Amino acid sequence: MQKTAVITGANRGLGFGAAQALAAQGYQVFMLGRNPEQIAQAASQVPQAIGLAVDVAKTEQVKAAAKQISQQIDHLDVLINNAGVILERDHPNLTTADPEIMLATFNINTVGALRMTQAFMPLLEKSSAPRIVNVSSGMGGLTEMGAGYPAYRLSKTALNALTTFTVAEVHNPKFKVNSVCPGWVRTAMGGSQADRSIEEAIPGILWAAQLPEDGPTGGFFRDGQRLDW
Repeated sequence: MQKTAVITGANRGLGFGAAQALAAQGYQVFMLGRNPEQIAQAASQVPQAIGLAVDVAKTEQVKAAAKQISQQIDHLDVLINNAGVILERDHPNLTTADPEIMLATFNINTVGALRMTQAFMPLLEKSSAPRIVNVSSGMGGLTEMGAGYPAYRLSKTALNALTTFTVAEVHNPKFKVNSVCPGWVRTAMGGSQADRSIEEAIPGILWAAQLPEDGPTGGFFRDGQRLDW
């Protein structure tokens, strides 16, 4: 039976790299992105991939995508919640943070992953080895917490909480749900000064997406190594 994967934020960067890697291993990959032209162009570069324009901040679009995909596959093995944004500018701090930007960031980075998990749970439950990967960041780790970018940091902290909450809610031992920090990566979001390439970051995401039956769940990892929350 062919393995299947759904990846958000797949038009570029880590999402696109993960789609390429899984497709190369024979997965049927569904690539989701907000911009119709960009996701169509990205999917055309990945063998047998299907691109869908979906804004994870919009519940009805996520539900429609799940319905459309469920008409093409009968199970889902991997959900990678990769879509994320940094909307903050000028290095905001505690006193200058814009609450509206905070809400908009949470709506994509955290609630977007919740929407995807809810919508695709029926397909995941039909897999013999379902895996959910929430692409997080060390910037959201309470132990590593630093100053600046409060909206992004707190949205990733909440995403980590969603990981542990999902494990607590899903009473099914075959599920593996984990948060992954890819490190500081040279992407449109990470910038050119970042210390890691996409190629260096992808293996840690694939590791969580392909954990064996005895693999960990409900954890926070970078390169397969557990991080403190």
